[in-house]
Amino acid sequence: MLPHLLRRHHSKHLVRRVSQRSHTTSLSGHNILDDLKARGLISQVTSSELKLKEVLKQSQTIYAGVDPTAEYLHVGHLLPLLSLFHFHIRGHNVIPLIGGATGLVGDPSGRNSERPLSDATKVEHNVEKLRHAVLNFFNRAMTYADKRVQSPSTPTARVPQIRSNIEWFKGMGLLEFLRVVGVHSRVNTMLARESVSARLESQQGISFTEFTYQLLQAYDFYVLHKNHQCSIQIGGSDQWGNIVAGIDLINRINPQVGSDGAHEDKAFGITTPLLTNASGAKFGKSAGNAVALDSSITSVFDFYQFFLRTADSDVGRYLKIFTLLPVEKIDEVLQAHQVRSFPVHAIPCHLLIKCFS
Repeated sequence: MLPHLLRRHHSKHLVRRVSQRSHTTSLSGHNILDDLKARGLISQVTSSELKLKEVLKQSQTIYAGVDPTAEYLHVGHLLPLLSLFHFHIRGHNVIPLIGGATGLVGDPSGRNSERPLSDATKVEHNVEKLRHAVLNFFNRAMTYADKRVQSPSTPTARVPQIRSNIEWFKGMGLLEFLRVVGVHSRVNTMLARESVSARLESQQGISFTEFTYQLLQAYDFYVLHKNHQCSIQIGGSDQWGNIVAGIDLINRINPQVGSDGAHEDKAFGITTPLLTNASGAKFGKSAGNAVALDSSITSVFDFYQFFLRTADSDVGRYLKIFTLLPVEKIDEVLQAHQVRSFPVHAIPCHLLIKCFS
């Protein structure tokens, strides 16, 4: 019992130390790409980082998709949403996009079997629940950020616009889709995408429905780019092919050439690593290991236990990903507490539960 009490005392003391020292952290002058990389929130970008850094000197509109497979957010959603939030608190316009239409089809990315078609009524229900969940995430995250960082964001940017792609798909017929999207899509390119090629090599294969999913997500990016000047899409690393498909569609429909005659990028993609367990399995409802960000589904105790069971080697990574504490302070404090008897893995729980549960 005594060691347990000591562990609680030391971990809370450390949380206070880190939080107090980062209370007035300013985001001004910090390049967001460098910060996201340092936090382990970037897996790949679709263009040169120098080009993207130049683009980000001006305010941009960035979006990330949320799959309505379930009615709640889970820890697997956090990395793209947290990346979106980092842009949000730096004054960029962000759009969380819920797949009210694409959820009716099902994304084959990261799956080795056909995804069962979801009931339309259930998807509609999930979309509405997720609107509230995403809004709650941003509200709680802003409350957390207000106490710890000096944010350049303005009051008008504090509430993100949450959309569903059913808005533009519900009135669109097949012939119109083929004329707008199909004419610009090359089958050989679609077949080469990892989410498709892997399934083609399997015994089950892939249905036409899932094969065309990438075109639906590509059209999302095109619509947001056209109507909302959205220039960047964020997604998990398993979304790379879908993101590139969107950029390709934008470039084909409305190609842009620079003064030197060379192609000029107008749209960009950023992927985040997937949050996986010790065996490398992806967290999520489809994988059967979702940890919900909803206390009515996953209790605060179970949420705490999820992070408490984190391997010691992952503690620093989780602190950088899931908190706004300065990366250099996290490294400094972790280095100062490299004592085997000190349970440094208890630290993220106190911070995360306050922010996201």
